Amino acid sequence: MLETILTIALGIIGGLAVGTQSQVVGEMSQKVGGIAGSFIVHVSGAVIAGLLLLARSGEQIGSWRELNWYNLGSGVFGVILYLTLSQTLPRLGATAAIALIIIGQLTMGILIDHFGLFGATIRPVDISRIGAVVLLVAGGWLVLR
Repeated sequence: MLETILTIALGIIGGLAVGTQSQVVGEMSQKVGGIAGSFIVHVSGAVIAGLLLLARSGEQIGSWRELNWYNLGSGVFGVILYLTLSQTLPRLGATAAIALIIIGQLTMGILIDHFGLFGATIRPVDISRIGAVVLLVAGGWLVLR
């Protein structure tokens, strides 16, 4: 039970970080541009990740050659995220921009689970998951009104 509570708390912390980062990136992209902002975010993230990797004795970084091509190119998703935030945040506000991101994340998560993409355990779409997407889209619509 405690492990579940801690896992949920970590998920919420991650969401808080994304929500905070969204506004910070939106502000930055207005000052330096979307690509420049994305570059700054990724370089600063690489420096922090590099330091953490050093602190953790390199983990299994030597196994990078065993990764799939899409693992090695996954940074493109971060670039897409930051470019979309640089457009949606100033036009729609933080709440709407984040709501749209969450709708996209949940939809993609359902597709990944349903088809077992990228090594995920297959979890077929059911009525409760469809209901969750419908409710989330309805919430997004309410935020955008």
